Amino acid sequence: MLGQIAFGSALMLSSIAMGSLFIWLLEWAYARWEDWLVRAPHRPKLILVVLVSSLSVLAMVTMSVWLWALAFHLLGVFSGFEEAMYFTLVTFTTLGYGDVLMPLEWRILGGLAAANGLLSFGLTTALMVESLRHIRVRQIELTKD
Repeated sequence: MLGQIAFGSALMLSSIAMGSLFIWLLEWAYARWEDWLVRAPHRPKLILVVLVSSLSVLAMVTMSVWLWALAFHLLGVFSGFEEAMYFTLVTFTTLGYGDVLMPLEWRILGGLAAANGLLSFGLTTALMVESLRHIRVRQIELTKD
């Protein structure tokens, strides 16, 4: 049990570290292009920010799912990689079909994968909202001047 918690925690930290790197790169890109992003016309640039943020979120979540699926596969939890990937995706999104189940000896790791999914979606939602808010506030500030 403690081994699963330790291993799952390491996977979660790795997943968060990968996501943090993406967030840092996105923040750097937005800061670098801020002068252009806040100038008119505003709507196409807001669409661009939504598009780039959404693709970044998709990449972050996809990398985390791949990380967990690879771990499940290397541990031999499932019969094949496709089954490990399917289980991880269903677990990460908390969809939980229940058609593929973790073996009892690994079920704590499955719960940690679900917790990682919840955390990932929460953090990435905050990233998207903050990106839009920051750009839009700066656009409004410059329009007032």
